[in-house]
Amino acid sequence: MIRITDQIEIHPDELSETFIRASGAGGQNVNKVSTAVQLRFNAKNSPAISSFVFNRLRTLASHLMTGDGEIIITANSHRSQDRNRQDARDRLIELIQKATIRQKNRRPTKPSKSAKTKRTDKKTQRGAIKKNRGNVSFSD
Repeated sequence: MIRITDQIEIHPDELSETFIRASGAGGQNVNKVSTAVQLRFNAKNSPAISSFVFNRLRTLASHLMTGDGEIIITANSHRSQDRNRQDARDRLIELIQKATIRQKNRRPTKPSKSAKTKRTDKKTQRGAIKKNRGNVSFSD
């Protein structure tokens, strides 16, 4: 089991990994070995993911999620298959952990009366400074 939080654990059978050829550094190894990992996780049909977490995932990872609710993560930053596999899993875990955090409700506030007066006083002072600037006469 892959532990994400105290309440959420994902069974490894829910993840499907395909290995593809990676571009970039690696010399001849790039042309021979499929080191990049494409990790797929069906978040919509997963019993571990609640509807709240799925909706948050949809907003956080909209660029990684398909229309069917499947998250696709591609990892190709490392030269070895194992490190890319672990990188992809770590990114999925981090993504789901972010989705479990509830955002605080924002309370709309207004600036205080003194803050308003301070702002207008500063504006009039600044305007007076600019007004006193003038064209320099050449007769001086």
